[in-house]
Amino acid sequence: ALRGRRSKGPLIHHSDRGIQYCSNYYQDIHRRHGLTCSMTDGYDCYQNALAERVNGILKGELLLSRSADLKQARKMVAQSVQIYNQERPHTALKYKTPDAVHQAFLWQ
Repeated sequence: ALRGRRSKGPLIHHSDRGIQYCSNYYQDIHRRHGLTCSMTDGYDCYQNALAERVNGILKGELLLSRSADLKQARKMVAQSVQIYNQERPHTALKYKTPDAVHQAFLWQ
């Protein structure tokens, strides 16, 4: 990935807390190449699965065309997150949107 990198901009590597990602050797690679390391909180294996599920939905359902540039990509992601949170019903939420469920908890 580092050899094929096309951008000089900041790079964030997200992973779970697997031993290979936490190792001094791997973290030294991050430091040498100026990468920011992002890991899930604690050791909750379900946290990463949830992030992967959301990313899969964004890629598979919402981000169906390739962006022309970074500005357009940011706009597409923002619109997709808005749709995901405010318009897309979720079966796990009894066909409510995440925002609707969140608002219901605020008023309890």
